[in-house]
Amino acid sequence: MVRANGAVSLRELARVVQTSEVTVRRDVRALEAEGLLDRRHGGAVLPGGFTRESGFPQKSHLASAEKTAIADLAAGLVDEGEAIVVGAGTTTQELARRLARVPGLTVVTNSLLVAQALAHANRVEVVMTGGTLRGSNYALVGSGAEQSLQGLRVSRAFLSGSGLTAERGLSTSNMLSASVDRALVQAAAEVVVLADHTKLGTDTMFQTVPTDVITRLVTDEPPAHDDRAATELQALADQGVQITVAGGAAGPGQAPGVDSVPTGRQPRRDVPLPGQRRGHGGQAPQLRSATVLGEQQPGERAARVADLRRR
Repeated sequence: MVRANGAVSLRELARVVQTSEVTVRRDVRALEAEGLLDRRHGGAVLPGGFTRESGFPQKSHLASAEKTAIADLAAGLVDEGEAIVVGAGTTTQELARRLARVPGLTVVTNSLLVAQALAHANRVEVVMTGGTLRGSNYALVGSGAEQSLQGLRVSRAFLSGSGLTAERGLSTSNMLSASVDRALVQAAAEVVVLADHTKLGTDTMFQTVPTDVITRLVTDEPPAHDDRAATELQALADQGVQITVAGGAAGPGQAPGVDSVPTGRQPRRDVPLPGQRRGHGGQAPQLRSATVLGEQQPGERAARVADLRRR
């Protein structure tokens, strides 16, 4: 399956072979030891490390349910009449499909897939950059794309990438894509990163958005066993990134731990740091800054990290 698709999720593997994700994870670990594939959080890819980038068909099959949930939450951040930029990627394509319902919206993008998702939205204006078509992800790149973004100013940029760490921020495997993403960031007052848990803790060749430039991360709930993803979320919060998480024990209607949002928006949950309590009215407080966490005693800090992992 990895050879055919380039990337697969543990959930999909478990479904196909009709066994548990625990069993699949053990087998994937053994295959990695033989050099047949590389493990990623929540899935596996063909070997290649920093230098390989999966094509669009492969990426679209990895963590598809998580990307859908992330797109639902991210769409709730966009207001009527706003002007935004949306970068290339499978997650941002899912976001674009939901933005088609936001009246008066202006979307600037270098992605043919994002533009296609909005093509029949009568109340949404789409502005495309120039540039050279990069067929592997259907995006416009190069100097033409970057020059067309000069002088542009919008409220928010929604970007995805190949990896996200607290140390380097968002990164991608392709130099041309990274350069255009940096130009998109320069045009926005706020930067929202859309990244599922499989990308947390993954570092790739070219940095696109440093951590201190990221305003908000919209991600999904990491599996209980994924200590690395939970630790990375804590580290990102320490650096002042606002974390919004999709998933968890959500039932019909208002789910426990999910803040209410205006009518017509998808519910979203801003994750409080470990040990934080919600204020009056059920609203989650803002994430504490790294300086506040730095004042804690080591034992207290360890307890808070453990609490976040349990969450």
